[in-house]
Amino acid sequence: MQICQNPNCSNPFNPDYSKFCIVCGHDKFGETLRNRYRVLRLIGEGGFSKTYAAEDVDRLNAPCVIKQFFPQVQGTGQRAKAAEFFKEEAFRLYELGENHSQIPRLLAYFEQGSSLYLVQEFIIGKTLRQEVQEQAYNEAEIHQLLLDLLPVLEFVHQKNVIHRDIKPENIIRRYADKKPVLIDFGGAKQVTHTSIARQATAIYTLGYAPTEQMAGFACHGSDLYALGVTCVRLLTQDLPLQDTYGLKDPLYDPMNAQWLWKERLTTKGIEISDKLKIILDKLLQHFPGDRYQTATEVLNDLKSDFPGEISPPVTLKITPIIETPPAEKLEKIIVPNLPLETFDFDVLNLDRAGRQVNRDRASNQLFREELNKYLSLEMVSIPGGTFIMGSPESEGNADEHPQHQVNIAPFFMGKYPITQAQWKAVALLPKVTQSLELSPAKFKGASLPIENVSWYEAVEFCLRLSMKTGRNYRLPSEAEWEYACRAGTTTAFHFGEKITEDLINCSGGDFYVVPPRSSFRKEITKVGSFKVANNFGLYDMHGLVWEWCADPWHNNYYGAPTDGNIWDDDGDIYRRVLRGGAWNFNAELCRSASRSWNEAEGGLRMSGFRVVFSVDG
Repeated sequence: MQICQNPNCSNPFNPDYSKFCIVCGHDKFGETLRNRYRVLRLIGEGGFSKTYAAEDVDRLNAPCVIKQFFPQVQGTGQRAKAAEFFKEEAFRLYELGENHSQIPRLLAYFEQGSSLYLVQEFIIGKTLRQEVQEQAYNEAEIHQLLLDLLPVLEFVHQKNVIHRDIKPENIIRRYADKKPVLIDFGGAKQVTHTSIARQATAIYTLGYAPTEQMAGFACHGSDLYALGVTCVRLLTQDLPLQDTYGLKDPLYDPMNAQWLWKERLTTKGIEISDKLKIILDKLLQHFPGDRYQTATEVLNDLKSDFPGEISPPVTLKITPIIETPPAEKLEKIIVPNLPLETFDFDVLNLDRAGRQVNRDRASNQLFREELNKYLSLEMVSIPGGTFIMGSPESEGNADEHPQHQVNIAPFFMGKYPITQAQWKAVALLPKVTQSLELSPAKFKGASLPIENVSWYEAVEFCLRLSMKTGRNYRLPSEAEWEYACRAGTTTAFHFGEKITEDLINCSGGDFYVVPPRSSFRKEITKVGSFKVANNFGLYDMHGLVWEWCADPWHNNYYGAPTDGNIWDDDGDIYRRVLRGGAWNFNAELCRSASRSWNEAEGGLRMSGFRVVFSVDG
């Protein structure tokens, strides 16, 4: 797609074959909008707006969505007011997306020519419309959908925002965590085609909106009504169809203002509980006063044995939440008597001057997970225990403080970072939530560590491996990673306070390096190239490649859990923790306690990972 470079062009998007802009006649084209967004294709179109799939060049081609709006106003004064209202609505969308993980983030807004633009996070997943076209929902799935979406609606309504367009097309089930994400808020659309003299304009989709919304008087109950409609359509697979003669809807009798969804269930031989029938009936009442007034009321009834009667109050958690991997709900796994084998390895310690104090032979047990008939994954047994997490005040940055004691349950961890051969073997397994490239690494080699993968891709790897093996493979929590790295030590590295070129692959060059400093390899190496392990028998915990952890990023350890679990409260869910440093980073960033982060979607795309599974039961 070509982008007209005339800054006053009202619609700069042109097909590749155009020699002149089809709108303004300009003959200068470029590849990007505002020198930043590469527009790939049109993915949606309405009467007042268009939606494009795009890439953000400034964020290493991260995928995004551009929404283009055409204000239906006349005159310079009204246009200025529309632009100001659009800015206010954009700020409201920004606040929503930044504070709830099930609402897309607003990345930018701007005005160009006579059009207004929003740039939003691209959600990887399927819409509920796509899902229901494949298979109808059952009662359990509807129940879970309500549990997942009602807290989102309560959050939105508490911000005095009404969505106005809830329907299966505007709910995406995110691949990464299986959570429904609410997209396409109607506020900005309202601004761009509202007569400034009017208080409200009717924004709605036929077949989902209640009568008060179609008359221009949307309320919180209007969103709840649309959610109820969405549920009955997912149960029956009956979606409204628009043709030249009007709307065809087998679920609704417009002459009598009556829903026929229960009759359709009977016709199709579908049975649901009386409890769910009562809840859906109340959501679908014609008059707003007869419906639920808040999302909390619906949630209370969902959790009550007697809908509509007094039920215990429910406290809704409306802070950003993402379930940590694996997102696929697998059965609870009890680790059986695994065929463990004993392996030997070398460990050593350096003094503060970097001199070798001792070198010993140690042993531990591991389990070999067969990936195919040629390749296995060595999972080392990590015993449970207690350790002090973080750096002392004399070491590290503020994000490594304060030190705190953490209890860790036993688990198994990969002896090495995942290799490219192991990645390919698992990437060939059936997809769970998203596709995986077979060879995404920048530096090619079967025994080299996988890198250049996003956090979501690492999660997908774990899911596929879990589905193949029946074991709950996942990324380690940050606490598990540091515990495994330290392996009972309290020094900056598990070797001691210093490192040499023979111990880790990093760029060298700082206080922690024992000379010579110029002989570091400055290139990636095969896993296990350094023949010394830590006390658990894990290799390459310092340097080589950054390793993803499951946790969202927190700026320090205040409020951190002490049980070794993933810290998913109040963190930055769009950034995920990295540990271990890498071949092209200095030694300080490779310490046991050193922390960093990367954008979950990939960001710099420099990261690898190793996997763990817990010992349950």
